[in-house]
Amino acid sequence: MTIAVVSTVVFAGVAWLAVTSTPGWERVRFSFFDGDTLVAAWPRVVEGLWLNVRVLVVAALGVAVLATILSALRTLRGPVFFPVRALVRGYTDLFRGLPLIIVLYLVGFGVPGLGLGIPRLPAEFWGTIALILTYSAYVSEVVRAGIDAVHPSQRLAARSLGLSHAKTLRLVVFPQAIRKVTPALMNDFVSMQKDVGLISVLGAVDAVRAAQIETATAANFTPYVLAGLLFVLLALPTLWLTDALSARLRRREQAGSVV
Repeated sequence: MTIAVVSTVVFAGVAWLAVTSTPGWERVRFSFFDGDTLVAAWPRVVEGLWLNVRVLVVAALGVAVLATILSALRTLRGPVFFPVRALVRGYTDLFRGLPLIIVLYLVGFGVPGLGLGIPRLPAEFWGTIALILTYSAYVSEVVRAGIDAVHPSQRLAARSLGLSHAKTLRLVVFPQAIRKVTPALMNDFVSMQKDVGLISVLGAVDAVRAAQIETATAANFTPYVLAGLLFVLLALPTLWLTDALSARLRRREQAGSVV
C-alpha cells in the first residue's frame, strides 16, 4: 500500500512538473484556471447545474418507466403481437442510431413548430423529452438482455404455478433481470448525467450555457473548466456505486469457485 501511494505521488509530481515547465503554461493557466474568474462564475454555473440535476431526475424516472414498458412489449410471443414487436424494434433502432443532439433539435424546435396548439413550454421540458426518448431505447435493450439471461425454467415454473404472463414478468423475471444488468444500467445513468448538459443547445440556462455566458463576459475559459469539474463531482458517487455493485456481483458469481 505504501509503495502504491509513493509511486502515485511521484508520478503526479513528475506529470505536474512536465506540464508547468512548458513555455505556454502561464498563458494556459490564466485562460483555463484563473481563480478570480472561477469565483465570479461560481454562483451562475452552480445555479445552472441545479437545473441539470432536476432534468436528470425527471428524465431518469421517465426512462425507467418507458424502457420497462418497451422491454416488456419485446417479450410478447405469437404472430398476433408481431406488429407490436416490430414497432418497438423500429423505435429502439431509430433512437439508438440518432445522435442525441439531433433528437434535441428535432424535439426542441420541430415539435413546437408543428403548430399543434401546444402552449409555450421551457427549453428544459423539451430537453427532458429528448433524453427520455433516446435513453429509453438504450435502457430497454439492456433490460431485454437481462430478461433473456434469466433461465427459461424460471418462466416455465412460474406459469406452471398459475401465474399470468404479466405476473411472471413482474414477480419472477424482472427482479432477476435487473440484478443481472445493474452495472450496465448504472453506466447508462452516468452517460445520461453527462449528456444532460446538451440541453443547453435549446437555450436552457444550465451549467454549460451559464459557463458559456460567463466565458463570453470574462473572455476566459475557466467557467467551462468549472462546469466540467462540477459534472465530474456529480458523476463520482454513481461511478463508485457502479464499481461497488460490479465487485459485489463478481464475488457472488465466483463464490465457492476454485482458481
